[in-house]
Formats: sequence, structure tokens, C-alpha cells
Amino acid sequence: MKNSSSNFFLYELLRILIPGFYCIFIIYVYDILFAIPIFPFSIPEMGFAAFFIGGIIAGLSLYALESSKKRKAFQDNQPSQYLLERSRILNISPVLSEDDARRLYYYILNHYMPFAVHDKIFFFGMVYHIMTSIRRTSFWFGILGIIGIIICAFMQHDIFSSVIIVLLLWLIYGINVRYNKADRKMQENYQDQIFWLQMNKELVDTLITQRTHIDNDTPRNLP
Repeated sequence: MKNSSSNFFLYELLRILIPGFYCIFIIYVYDILFAIPIFPFSIPEMGFAAFFIGGIIAGLSLYALESSKKRKAFQDNQPSQYLLERSRILNISPVLSEDDARRLYYYILNHYMPFAVHDKIFFFGMVYHIMTSIRRTSFWFGILGIIGIIICAFMQHDIFSSVIIVLLLWLIYGINVRYNKADRKMQENYQDQIFWLQMNKELVDTLITQRTHIDNDTPRNLP
């Protein structure tokens, strides 16, 4: 699993850096467009350091919020739910809890699923989280941009460049919402994993039975 571990690290790193740098880049652009001195972005000597450190901080903040995990596309049809339902069908007591089903899913993912499947799962998971963060960042900065344009127009400042940039942000948001490939890929990703679990039903049933008896000494009636 060496390659898988290195890819996982890369995917998680990209999940942090790409949304973070995108967020800071828009702040830089707004700093120029609306002539708002935002420290330290307004100091040329600190430009690169502010961009790099600010991007990491913004990325980590978005990563910690985990707002993308609260969306319907992430929560529906999870493979761990299949394991939970399977434990009920097996008629064993006690059945898996949601936490146990989630732990068992990650155990199967890390120890039994082929590397190609494993890598695909994390890749499309990364794409989903990045695109969701970009969509939400574009939306909120689009709102701020509209407010900035109104203020500049009221003060009789030139707003042509500001309108173009804000329209581009709304275009990015609109394309993301209209085609929504990240959500579709996430659901396809789940379906692929559930299919693998269904094709390896005997292994899955054995592991479910083992997991439900792991905390006591009762004999294991393996399938």
C-alpha cells in the first residue's frame, strides 16, 4: 500500500492547497479592483509570503469546516450504509452501529479493495471536495463583489473591470452548479464501491460477523 499511501497524502494536500490558493487569489484581485488596502496583501514586499501562508491557512480552514461532507451528494448511498443494512439481513445480534459500519468500511477499503479501486475512490473524493469548495468560495465572493460594485458605483468610481471579474466568478459558480460533475462522480464512486462489496459478499459477511463479536468472547458463527 506504499503507492496508495503516497497518493492519499497528495490528494489530501491538493484538497487543502487548491481551494486555499483560489480563495487568496480572489482576495488579491479584490484588493486591486476595489482599492481596499488589505494587510498584508497590500504590501508588495510581503506579496509571495502572504499569498503562500494565506493560501495554506485558508485551505486548512476550509478543510476543517468539512462543509462538503454535509451535502446530499456526500451523505446519500454511502458504502457504510450498505454494510449496516447487510448486518441486519444477516440476523446477527447486535447489528452494526453507524460508527461500526463506517469503521468496517474503512478497514475493508484499506485492506481488501484493490489498489486501482482504492486510488480511484480517493481521487474522485478529492475532486468532489475541491469543486465544492471552489463553488462555495465563488458564490460568497460573488456576493461580496456585487456589494463592492454597488459601493463603487455610488462613489462614482470606474466599475468596468470589477463587473468583468465578478461576472467571471458567477460564471464559475454557474458552470459548477449547471453541470455538477463532482456530485455525479461522487455518487458513481459510491456505486462502484457498493458493487465491489456485493461481488465479495462472502468476505463482507464474514467481516461483519467478526466485527459484531469483537468486544465479547462468544463463538463466531462465520458464514
